[in-house]
Amino acid sequence: MPATPDPDHTGSTVGNDADAAVDTDTDTTPSADTTTSGKAVHPVDQLRPIRNLIPFAIQHMLVMVATPISSVFLIATALGLDAQTTSAVLSAVFVFSGLGSILQSVGVWKIGVRLPFVMLPGGAATILFITIAQGTDVETAVGAVLLTGVFYILAVTLFVKVLKFFPPLVIGIMVIVIGINLVQVTGKLMVGEPDSPDFGDPQNLLLGLITILITIVCFRFFRGMLGKLSVAVGLVGGTIVGAFMGATDFSGQTDGPLFAVPTLFPFGSPKFDLIAAIPMLLWALASMAEATGQTIINGEIVGRKVEPHRAVPRLIRSDGIITILGGLFGTPAMVTSGENVGIVRASGVRSRYVTAIAGILLILIGLSPVARILNGVPSAVVGGTAVVVFAIIAVLGIQMLAKIDFNQTGNLITATVGLAAGLMPVLLPGMYSKLPQTASSLLGSGVAMAAFVSVLLNLLFHHTGKRNRHPKARTPIADPSKLDQRPADYRI
Repeated sequence: MPATPDPDHTGSTVGNDADAAVDTDTDTTPSADTTTSGKAVHPVDQLRPIRNLIPFAIQHMLVMVATPISSVFLIATALGLDAQTTSAVLSAVFVFSGLGSILQSVGVWKIGVRLPFVMLPGGAATILFITIAQGTDVETAVGAVLLTGVFYILAVTLFVKVLKFFPPLVIGIMVIVIGINLVQVTGKLMVGEPDSPDFGDPQNLLLGLITILITIVCFRFFRGMLGKLSVAVGLVGGTIVGAFMGATDFSGQTDGPLFAVPTLFPFGSPKFDLIAAIPMLLWALASMAEATGQTIINGEIVGRKVEPHRAVPRLIRSDGIITILGGLFGTPAMVTSGENVGIVRASGVRSRYVTAIAGILLILIGLSPVARILNGVPSAVVGGTAVVVFAIIAVLGIQMLAKIDFNQTGNLITATVGLAAGLMPVLLPGMYSKLPQTASSLLGSGVAMAAFVSVLLNLLFHHTGKRNRHPKARTPIADPSKLDQRPADYRI
């Protein structure tokens, strides 16, 4: 596959043939790679038999299911919601997560990126929803969600114009921060919150480590279908071990209605307050930058050339539409998640129809009591599984940076300072807490800081003033016949 030239001379390309990043022995059965007319079909577009897709769809669903559940129960606890409202919001979150996953995977017109993605309620968006609701009222928080959805759709046209300032160097930095941030967040499911009495509980640590060990053993010794389902097998195995340790309990999750359906305006009519919504709108800008990194790394993983100026708007428009629709039914802002990107890489199954079927499963869960029952899976097991999957994302970012020439001073400083700016809010949460709420929300996002600082440094070193030259460029070449052996470009 031809590579798009790198306009910023970072030593890499955008939209390379990423076969090196994807297992080449997967998704290559002859019957799946060609149509009836003999035309080759990219693995992303392969529609395999449903019986083969469903197990992989279940694996995606099992890894991501903790996020919507924890999001809703966090909102319910913070705002004191009654059981009926909680059930309605939980149903809505699963249903619209499913619809968003289908929309991103299948695509309609210029909406949906047509890559194996899932959609979830944003973690930061959930916190902002709670913060706005506590500072004003829940109706105003719902209004902020609706305004954010509209903002996504309107702002994407302007955002596309700055995508040229997101070369592979910047994207690699962002992907590393995304992966480490996800490990930090989901690792708390295994070790607990630092201020909680069960922080570092030995039983939870042991259960999480057992889950990781089972997953590793499956990757090492399983072949074929079971090998690709190693993450799911690890999660199920950890749940079974948790039952023997007394940590798995589904009995308390069975109470509630047999069928649950989303309720239009469960909190009442929304109120629109632009000032109150500013923190969420600023977060939306950071979310767009994160979406850029996720889109490009997903394209790298599945081996499909991604043109950011076309693909990213499709993804963001879907986020906006689902955020608006979900907001009408009480959900926080919805975002296309990087949570499943590690699953795609780990399993080697690149078909976007896997995540589309995962979306269907999410909708079915949202209309049934399964969501409550799945909440009985021990958090340590979910955390152990998630740590493995999300660490893969960070490694993929490192893989992207491995293509960069760090002998060039501009690249080295951009990566160094960009990573420091992005990792500090992740490793030192609350470091900006004494600043005003709006500034704290934006600066406290590691991904946003990594993107912002890296883009500025990339502009400084590659787009302003006299550019530094590679040291080798200063060395005269005595033999003109060897001119064609020089590197194609010496610029930083």
